[in-house]
Amino acid sequence: MRAIRCHRHGPPDTLTLDHLPDLQPQPGKVVIDVKAASVNFPDVLIIQNKYQRKPPLPFTPGAEVAGIVRAAGDGVTLRPGARVAAYLGYGGFAEQALADASACVVLPERTDFATAAAFTLAYGTAHHALVDRGALRAGETMLVLGAAGGVGLAAVEIGKALGARVIAAASSAAKLDVCRRHGADATLDYASEDLRERVKALTGGDGPDVIYDPVGGIFTEPAFRSIGWRGRHLVIGFANGEIPKLPLNLALLKGASVVGVFWGEFARREPARNAAAFAQMLGWIDAGKLKPYVSKRYALADAPQALADMAARQVTGKVVIEP
Repeated sequence: MRAIRCHRHGPPDTLTLDHLPDLQPQPGKVVIDVKAASVNFPDVLIIQNKYQRKPPLPFTPGAEVAGIVRAAGDGVTLRPGARVAAYLGYGGFAEQALADASACVVLPERTDFATAAAFTLAYGTAHHALVDRGALRAGETMLVLGAAGGVGLAAVEIGKALGARVIAAASSAAKLDVCRRHGADATLDYASEDLRERVKALTGGDGPDVIYDPVGGIFTEPAFRSIGWRGRHLVIGFANGEIPKLPLNLALLKGASVVGVFWGEFARREPARNAAAFAQMLGWIDAGKLKPYVSKRYALADAPQALADMAARQVTGKVVIEP
């Protein structure tokens, strides 16, 4: 089989396309013929040794895949031929991938593989953040930073499914247009507008109840200064590249919470709750409330370019690699 390999830590152009032996099933695991693998910002970090998960070299990046079960190990009820999506952590940018059977979501026949590959990490993160960690309720207002990215659009859609009013913040008019098409009630262009003033105007001075923040950097503090009473600021990640520091007196003055969100660890520690979340979201997909947006597809050999585009923040929605 062919696989993208990281032999030394560095930027995407250091990756190679290698030929490797076919994978063999192990107890509790399945081998998947990969039809699509989603590209996520952690994939950019992991090849540079900047992510919390640090696989030994050499390794194959790629956190989530969709495809067909090729072989199943001992103790696995999934049978060859099953259509699944799976979160791996790494190992997905290849023609075959090895996944824990417990990490696989069985797909309806009508769900295409690219859409499924774009679903697990982004929507799993957003659902865990908004439902479990942020307790977002119908009628509340949520501000989504980086709203045109994969995890951002997922939050926009899930927020609307929960009955919230959603303010989408992004860095261009084109990105904000995508956010509106996915349900955003109001928008904020933080490349040309003052974040605090715009949020104040859009919330009548009350501030958002929930802030969904996968960006970090320079936007976190002004967003948190705008939060409403008893607000919840959800820390998703740091796509801006900078881990911000917050004056904690702001949390005191607003009775507000800073809440960490780590979906991968949640899925590992609480698989039953994670499975229930995905069952709810698959129902929302059937009802047309969630529509994962795949903006571009790459061949396996072009995976380094896909990662470079992700690193340069040139991606809207999700992009996938199709081996």
